[in-house]
Amino acid sequence: MTALPAASRRQFLASSGLVIGLALPMGRAAAAATPAAGTPFAPNAFVRIAADDSVTVVIKHVEFGQGPATGLTTIVADELDADWGQMRIEFAPANDPLYKNLMFGTMGTGGSTAIANSWMQMRNAGAAARTMLVQAAAKRWNVPAAEVKVSKGVVSHGANKARFGELAADAALLPVPEKPVLKTPDQFTLIGTDVPKVDSVAKSNGTAMFTMDISRPGMVNAAILHPPAFGGKVKSVDKTAALAVPGVVAVETIPQGVVVYARDTFAAMRGRNALKVVWDLTGAETRSTEQLIKTYKAAAATPGKQVETKGDVAAALAGATKTIDATYVFPFLAHGPMEPMDAVIELGDKKADVWMGSQFQVGDMRAMAGALGIPFEGMTLHEQFAGGSFGRRATPDQDFAVEAAMAARAHPQAPVKYVWSRENDIRGGRYRPLVVHRVKGGIDAKGDLIGWDHVVAAQSFFANTPMAAMGIKDGLDSSITEGVSESSYAWPHYRVGCHIMENGVPTLWWRSVGNTHTAYAVETFLDELLALGGKDAVQGRIALMKEERARGVLRRVADIANWGRKPKEGHAFGVAMHKSFGTYVAQVAEVSKGADGLPKVHKVWVAVDCGVAVNPNVIRAQMEGGIGFGLGHALYAELTIGTGGRVAQGNFDTYRSLRIGEMPEIEVAIIKSNENPTGVGEPGLPPLAPAVGNAWRALTGKAVRRLPFAHGENA
Repeated sequence: MTALPAASRRQFLASSGLVIGLALPMGRAAAAATPAAGTPFAPNAFVRIAADDSVTVVIKHVEFGQGPATGLTTIVADELDADWGQMRIEFAPANDPLYKNLMFGTMGTGGSTAIANSWMQMRNAGAAARTMLVQAAAKRWNVPAAEVKVSKGVVSHGANKARFGELAADAALLPVPEKPVLKTPDQFTLIGTDVPKVDSVAKSNGTAMFTMDISRPGMVNAAILHPPAFGGKVKSVDKTAALAVPGVVAVETIPQGVVVYARDTFAAMRGRNALKVVWDLTGAETRSTEQLIKTYKAAAATPGKQVETKGDVAAALAGATKTIDATYVFPFLAHGPMEPMDAVIELGDKKADVWMGSQFQVGDMRAMAGALGIPFEGMTLHEQFAGGSFGRRATPDQDFAVEAAMAARAHPQAPVKYVWSRENDIRGGRYRPLVVHRVKGGIDAKGDLIGWDHVVAAQSFFANTPMAAMGIKDGLDSSITEGVSESSYAWPHYRVGCHIMENGVPTLWWRSVGNTHTAYAVETFLDELLALGGKDAVQGRIALMKEERARGVLRRVADIANWGRKPKEGHAFGVAMHKSFGTYVAQVAEVSKGADGLPKVHKVWVAVDCGVAVNPNVIRAQMEGGIGFGLGHALYAELTIGTGGRVAQGNFDTYRSLRIGEMPEIEVAIIKSNENPTGVGEPGLPPLAPAVGNAWRALTGKAVRRLPFAHGENA
């Protein structure tokens, strides 16, 4: 869920077909003059074909359920004309020259870029391997290469047939084509189909390895006690009771807190609970949530630093027939992945082996190397599957990687399995920032929107990190206002302003980053203005849109939801459209009032335009997952900071998530497109909350301007 400046994303999306149409890095086997017997055919860094016909695709992105392993493998398999059953995956090592994200310049997963940045790269990888297999077959059979066919892992020419594995050794001796011929969209056989996910079987039978599954000889389990307020430090520790717990072997203090090492996890947690720590909170953030909101509201009431402007919004609003002035409040939110932050670290002589699901592989290894005092070249990452992230496993300063390394360094006698508890996770910071929006809009006598003034006050998670220079330009952080600035709507007169706020609560990108709050503010406020002007919520939006693809998803979702029909008694419909990470998503939500007095969402219709649909099954899954994740947080979730800077919530009993019985029915329509693919991991989330909010206002007459819906202010 990594955010890059909007200008960088625009440049990438506009030029991706050229930027990554480069010669691929050579694989080990391809570089050898005479491959050793049994060495896989590796024409580039991403494809390996073994004598047993298996095709292994090296995946440079972490797989935490969002589907890049399947998507990237699908692309290679299609260009290679392989059989899906022969495809395998392997995670890439931490190596920027070979495996960097072409949008980031370093290895990393986020910003819904996995497929987008790898699209041409993986197509070229598969096509190059196919070309070499064809050339090897043509040479063996003494026939023109143009007459050789490939289908489902079999190379043929008339009666001559050979499997990939039979040709691998010969193909490895051939030069790698720099510009292999790629398929045209009408030639795709796997791209655009619901091929099974490559990791489903392993995740079903338990053979998929997560960091939680890793065990090393002599390993100890570690648990940490963090300060009770952000910015606090350890003053003194009484270890006596903790060391008396059976199984506890050591207690050490590191800059981030106090770590207990034990023979098993339960003993480590019992030891942590027995610690007696005196904390120094003189440098801690002690302001409460309500105090912070008051400060943010005061800032948002002023113009802020200008982000974007058109026309004369002040004059337009002054001449408006009717106006609305609204303030929106969005809380701190935790990521709450099912697998909390964890790592296994085994130290050696000027080296370390690390097992973890790393989202910034090279960044994490460099940070760990610095914390451990060993060279980067001595670091070996064993990338694992990860049980969710939603942005949490990628931080601008690699805070968890450093913390885990410090815990290992403090106890070098044995490999250390360092696992956060759920309370560490919920109270550990790196939250979706607290945000306040102030929006003023007006319509003329005909009911047309004529002015829009929008100010956002939020903390920048780039500030005071190594990524500050990248994320903050000219005093602005574009991730704060993305979705408001560079909108899909052509406002006649508008202005966008921004305040970068400061507080001591560590924050981070969270699934869909700034779009998590900007979509809600824009789409609910627009809905109110359209209603004020007597406009239909769908047609009114279409009239304001400046992009045909935005109109396309809105028309499609209105069609599948049968927009305009009368809802059931006690039900209402709401609509929202939002573009994020190059992908257009429109949603219609059907809502009634639940027994708890909150919105009960019965069904959500979705239309998505993400360019070429590499794997529709993954796209549908990500739309569904984004809706479930977004709905739970919109209805229930918030982190509140009380007296002394302490976070009130600690586990899922107090940080409420969506329950399975609350998941709505979902219908997804994917727009057919030949545009280069864009991301789907995040764009399904932003339209959900405003679609529900708009339905709720239609049902109850109440506009909800402070999330979550369950907040007492909305009662």
